[in-house]
Amino acid sequence: MCGGRGTRLASDAEKPLFRIDGVPMVDRVLSAVRDSAVETAYAVTSPNAPETRAHVDAPAIETPGEGYVPDLEAALSDDRLSRPVLTVAADLPLLDGPVLDQVLARHDTGSLTVLVPAALKRELGVSDDTTFRRKGREVAPTGVNVVGDDGDDAVLFHDPRLAINVNTLADARVAGRRL
Repeated sequence: MCGGRGTRLASDAEKPLFRIDGVPMVDRVLSAVRDSAVETAYAVTSPNAPETRAHVDAPAIETPGEGYVPDLEAALSDDRLSRPVLTVAADLPLLDGPVLDQVLARHDTGSLTVLVPAALKRELGVSDDTTFRRKGREVAPTGVNVVGDDGDDAVLFHDPRLAINVNTLADARVAGRRL
């Protein structure tokens, strides 16, 4: 998923092309996907990120650019995809193939939402603007999910590679220090 505007980053660069330690975030994420067991990677782009679409070295799926959920729904309707589909946000610069393989190993059937403890995000010093309670614990979505045909499960990881998604300049500084 690499079609976001990234307005909170206060940068002229499109969010997926925002550089962490000199490398665009989308390149880091694509590298992680390619280093995992995933067979085919698609860049889900939008009119909000034309430079990203031109930049990525992967087949693209164009969406309307109406937000993460509507764009995800549009991407999932593409005839090239069959479920289950691993979805990964382009703002996770610490991702690597092994952590994605761990996610895939935890998937059984249906859909799988990947969560981290909200406390971990706070401990790391990154934004945690989307949290909720699950099984009595405050958690945050990671931007990594497996979308299946039916059913919904969740898995909790305590892993900075999944907890650090870059939404602000402060998040980018934390990611840069961790690389």
